[in-house]
Amino acid sequence: MTTVGVIGMGYVGLPLAVAFAEEGCEVIAVDIDARKVEAIGAGESYVEDVPRESLRAVAGLIDATTDYSRLKRADAVLVCVPTPLTRNREPDLGPLIDATRALARVLVPDQLVVLESTTYPGTTRERVAPVLEESGLAAGRDFQLAFSPERVDPGRTDYTMRSTPKVVGGLTDACAERARALYALVCDQVVLVSSPEAAEMTKLLENIFRSVNIALVNEIAMLTDRMGIDVWEVVEAAATKPYGFMRFEPGPGMGGHCLPVDPFYLSWRAREFDMATEFIELAGKVNQQMPYHCVAKAQRALNDRGMSVKGSRILVVGVSYKPGVGDVRESPALKIISLLTDLGAEVLYHDPHVPGLAEFSLTSTPLEDALASADLALIVTVHPSVDHELIARRARLVLDLRGVTRGVTRGAGSANVVRL
Repeated sequence: MTTVGVIGMGYVGLPLAVAFAEEGCEVIAVDIDARKVEAIGAGESYVEDVPRESLRAVAGLIDATTDYSRLKRADAVLVCVPTPLTRNREPDLGPLIDATRALARVLVPDQLVVLESTTYPGTTRERVAPVLEESGLAAGRDFQLAFSPERVDPGRTDYTMRSTPKVVGGLTDACAERARALYALVCDQVVLVSSPEAAEMTKLLENIFRSVNIALVNEIAMLTDRMGIDVWEVVEAAATKPYGFMRFEPGPGMGGHCLPVDPFYLSWRAREFDMATEFIELAGKVNQQMPYHCVAKAQRALNDRGMSVKGSRILVVGVSYKPGVGDVRESPALKIISLLTDLGAEVLYHDPHVPGLAEFSLTSTPLEDALASADLALIVTVHPSVDHELIARRARLVLDLRGVTRGVTRGAGSANVVRL
């Protein structure tokens, strides 16, 4: 039986642990957060993509612990810890280095170590390998080392871990082949690249591609707003072209664990090579400005009806960073709420996936109750379970930042709707 260790039981690590357990592997699930360890032991999933039933079905194969020493029994160890940014928007490898150093103390010969945490090219070879070699073992000789970027998209059901190709880059050819064989247990297609650096860059390119194109359409949205042109009509018309165009939609900004963070890893690394990644940095600036543009549009919408933001009761509909999940990391809704509050608005929100926002001392308000008292309903995140047509028809005033109300019949229930 293959034994797989997974360090970091978050949105990447827990699905991996369950996937390997479902294939009959023994899994050693390590996290420094005792609450997560206790939840796994009790069969209670805290990750929306992992149903409680799935976790409980493999409970006998997952050993959840805060004790790194148990990883000595593992054939392979996957590192899935956070790689955030500092307050100055520079890479913070602190959690990764701490986890790597703890692993080095228990590393044994012939283990495979794979880093899955998103990071800049060179991290696996230049930062992770030297720390692991503090064990006295040599990377690529005494133990195998590779990088394989996570491709988790929370809430997505059309592509699963098994059906999404897995990119792997090994420190040596032998490292890559061993990692390929491991991931073949849970992924139908494993794509080998020439090095860890190529795999690290692959992940960043995937996310920067999205960041730049989202920034482009957001900038177009700001321009069309000034020109009195419906950006949604333009996007839909452009998307009819069967080649040379890929549809991206405007919105209030980017959120989540990847897009607002990953591009800055590459722009920071590029400066070490005397290069300014202007597209990347400009995209980041544009997307960070979108919440401000959206709040300004809310101000204008209220002003056109003889009201000011100060003293208005504003309902924010959807506060998670994407539809169908409860993840609020880097969600533009949080910045919008903060800006509106600073302007003197009374803010409430409705989100079926987020029961409370402790930082604002807010809890989700039932939709119909909120609509009855709100001066403005601000649609930020479009959850499938929310009746947006009801919002368009019941709210005194609607600012739709996602274009979801375009299907509302013109006339009754549409004159009160303003769109991004």
